[in-house]
Amino acid sequence: MKRFKYILRYIDILKDINDPSGYEIQIMRHAFVRAIRRGVTPDMIEATLKGGRRERFGKNYLRLSKDYKRFTVVCIGQLVGCSMRILTIETKGRR
Repeated sequence: MKRFKYILRYIDILKDINDPSGYEIQIMRHAFVRAIRRGVTPDMIEATLKGGRRERFGKNYLRLSKDYKRFTVVCIGQLVGCSMRILTIETKGRR
């Protein structure tokens, strides 16, 4: 039941997020499932995407990160046309 609640929250995040830089944000299902397994809540994902530090690497890739009390959430994304596709979500730091 808990996973079902998170899947519904995942759908709400996709509808609500408007990137300030004008990109449409797409979160891959793989990234969301990995985030839930690593203890990252949907609210943390949303806050990271909206207000995290942005760092570009490579030609089309982007790293967004935000520090929290227990760990740092890192979202790895790919810029494709007018959209930003979030490929995976990682955590760094102590647990």
